[in-house]
Parts: sequence; structure tokens; C-alpha cells
Amino acid sequence: MLHTQPVTGSSLLKVLCSFMATGILLFAGSRSTEAQTAETLWQVKKVYVEPFGQEEGSTKLRDRMIKQLSKSRRLEVVTSATEADAIIKGNGSIWVAGYVSNDPRVPSNARQPIFHGFLSVEVVGKDNEPMWSYLVTPSKFGSGAITQDLADHLVTKLVGALERKSEKVSASHVTDSIREMTLNGAGATFPAPLYQKWFESFQQRHPNAHINYGAVGSEAGLRLLMDGKVDFAASDVPLSDERMSQSKTTFLHFASVLGAVVPIYNLQGPERNLNFTAETLAGIYLGTIKKWNDPRIRESNRNVPLAESDIVVIHRSDGSGTTFVWTDYLSKVSPEWKATVGAGTVAKWPVGVGAEGNEGVAAMVQQTPNSIGYVELVYALRHQLSFGTMRNAAGQFVEAGLPSVTAAAEGVAGAMTSDFRVSITNAPGRDAYPIATFTWWLFPRELASGDKKSAFLELLQWVLTSGQKQCSALGYAPLPREIANRELQLLDSLK
Repeated sequence: MLHTQPVTGSSLLKVLCSFMATGILLFAGSRSTEAQTAETLWQVKKVYVEPFGQEEGSTKLRDRMIKQLSKSRRLEVVTSATEADAIIKGNGSIWVAGYVSNDPRVPSNARQPIFHGFLSVEVVGKDNEPMWSYLVTPSKFGSGAITQDLADHLVTKLVGALERKSEKVSASHVTDSIREMTLNGAGATFPAPLYQKWFESFQQRHPNAHINYGAVGSEAGLRLLMDGKVDFAASDVPLSDERMSQSKTTFLHFASVLGAVVPIYNLQGPERNLNFTAETLAGIYLGTIKKWNDPRIRESNRNVPLAESDIVVIHRSDGSGTTFVWTDYLSKVSPEWKATVGAGTVAKWPVGVGAEGNEGVAAMVQQTPNSIGYVELVYALRHQLSFGTMRNAAGQFVEAGLPSVTAAAEGVAGAMTSDFRVSITNAPGRDAYPIATFTWWLFPRELASGDKKSAFLELLQWVLTSGQKQCSALGYAPLPREIANRELQLLDSLK
């Protein structure tokens, strides 16, 4: 069986188990797709759309997607998996984010609901191999036909991808070439939902490989790696030159995926996502902006009703790569933040209450009126929380999503060091989301020989090829092809 318990700490087991139990953004079940024949997306002619789960609105999302796929005439939607070239697996949810009325005298229960939600799909073909995935959120935050908005947007993306012939990726056929063995890893909570998905998929192909991953936070994962207690660590912050020079062991960095840190909040009233600037976020977390209706917040949110309520600030209590990304961004844009707090995995917070892990911060914001926090995008969706749009370096307010995170990483390959360390917070570009980051796997250059080395390199090979096609369904952006190819070349030299 696949082991997903953390290396240390029973509370962390609950975090990962909750992801498995809810099934949100993790496609429940892995129905056999032995009848499927497609090996690349452009070969797909017939698809079967599996049920989209039990979330609110998921059935309507599936029905609308089937209707739009049929109208596109690019695909034939069949009623049985055995007839299909490929299977579409999906998950989606729609929820009420607030209410609005043009007449303030109208009672709240009679106002027009404002909806938010997401739709996530993955296309798999021969041998259950992933070929494509994507996640969409509403194109606009408001009332109306959100089901059509999400489903139509997703179908447009899929049909567009079908028209582009992609290179064939060799399928990882089920094999027993890996002997019975266990890999232990620990670290970042930021990418934990995706890693869970990857490890499950790899387990299906290599039943003898067992992977333990503890979502203990980037800093704790790095300490466990340096102490020799795990085989690999995951971190949203690469080791600095100074820290690497102090280590007796040489560690390699492999970028695994891209993600976004978003400001989440729990407010009653706003009928659309709030706009934030680095200056307002810095002011909130420095304690100089104390009320939600502060003029500096209102300046970016004109005509949005904001109550005179105290802001409850929530931050990470553990050593966190997500915190590093957050503070690294604020240090680049706010001189006051840089001088007062600076960037790091642990911060001396002037104000606020701490919570452990992305999951802990999201849960606390969800339970606390008038609060604000910061988490990776998938945690905001999982907890049905509002998350703000950010003003980027080009002066544009941009929402976190696959296009804006990908835009933040454009052109960084040349700036990456030979071991793939680079920061992309506050990236240039009109469409770039400013609080985006790579997240890395770290492991000793001198891997243990034998079965464990072979299994880990096989896992990393799969992650950099087929695994990248699963990223988008979970709200993470795949690596730019140039970077993935450079990493594969380095990987070949280690075999």
C-alpha cells in the first residue's frame, strides 16, 4: 500500500489524511483504463467523462462539460469507458461567497448570491497515463451562470490543447523492476496535495515502491535531511550558498513544480475579490493597518463595502517555505518590511496569531471572522475561501491561476543557477502573478547505491515527464519545458 503518514508528528498525519478523505482536488479512485489506446492528447477522438464527485454543483458541471464537448465536434463523448480512447476525470465545486443588492435596505437573506468555485479535470489514456490536466476558477467574480462559466472555460482550454500536437511521452508501464523498498521524504506543505497525487500514481506503476512523505514544513524537512533521517526533502526555499557551504553533504536541487501564495480572508459583504498591494499587505502584517476599512485598502477597492472591523492577522507558526515566499515578496516591494522583518522561513511577526502548516492557516481563517492569512492556492479552494488579486510589478491587479503563475516563470531559465535555484517573486510582466515560486526536491548528490537510488531516480524521472501533466488539475503550474529538459539531462548523469 502507499504510505502517506508524516515522518514525525501525529497532527501532520491528520492533515494529509484530510486531503485523502475529502477527495477535493485529488481524483478519487483510479478506475482501470486498460481499454484506452491514446498515448498523446491529439490522438484522442472518443472520451468517457467519469462522475465528478459529491461536491456541490459537481453534477451540473459534468453535464455542462459533456454538452460543450459534444458541441465542439472535436470529440465524441461515449457512455462507456470501454469505448473511449481516453478518460476525463474531474472534480468541481460551487459555493456562495456572499450576497449583493443595489438597495442596502434589502435584508441579507433576500439579496442576490455571489458564487465562487472551481473545475478541475485530468485526461488519462493508455495504461492510465496522464496526458493533460487543467483547473479553472470563475472568469469573473459575481452572480449568474457560474456553471457555464467554469465548464465552458475548461472545454475551451481542452479543445485548444487537442489542436496542438504534443510530443509523445513514453508511458510508465506497470512493472516489478523496482524491488521491495521504501523512500522517506519530508518538508513543504505548499505542494503536499500534488505530491500525494504523484506518489499514488507512481505506486500504481511500481507496486514495490513505498513512499512516506511528512508535510512538516520546509524548514523541518531540511533539518531531517541534513540529519540523515529522510532520503529527500521538499522545500519552497532553496538552500543559500552559505548554508550549503556549511553542510558536510552536497545536496542537489530539482525544481518540481510552480505554485502561488495567495492572501486569503474571511469577510462578510464584499461582492468581489479584494485587490491587494504589497504596501497594504505589509501594513497589515506590520500592524500599521488595523481596520478593514482603512483608506489604504479602500483605495484599491473603491465602491466595495468594507466594515470598520479589526483585522485579525494569521501567519505560520512553523518554519515555512510559504512564509519565505511571502516575506521574500514583501521585502522586494516594501522597504519598511525589508528593514523591519525581512525575508526568511521564520519571521519575527509584529502582530498576529500563528497556525501550523498551510492547512492550519486556511482552517483558522475559515473559522475566524475578519481574518486574513496566506496559503498556497489549492488550500484556498479546498476551504472555499476568498483570495485577493495582487498588484504586480507592471501595476496590474492579477488573480492567481495557471496562466499568471506560468507568466511569472517565463524567461527565468537563463537566470537559474546550475542547480535550479531562483526566485520569481515580483516577476516582471503584465500578466505575471507576483507571489509565485518554484518548489524543490533536495537530496544528497551521493545517493545511497542499489535499490533505493534506482527507485528515487525512477520517481524523479516520472515526476519530470508524466507527472508534470497532473500538475494543472491541482492548481499548480508545470515546469517550463526548458527547465524540465535541463533537469532530465542532469538526472541522466546520475544514473
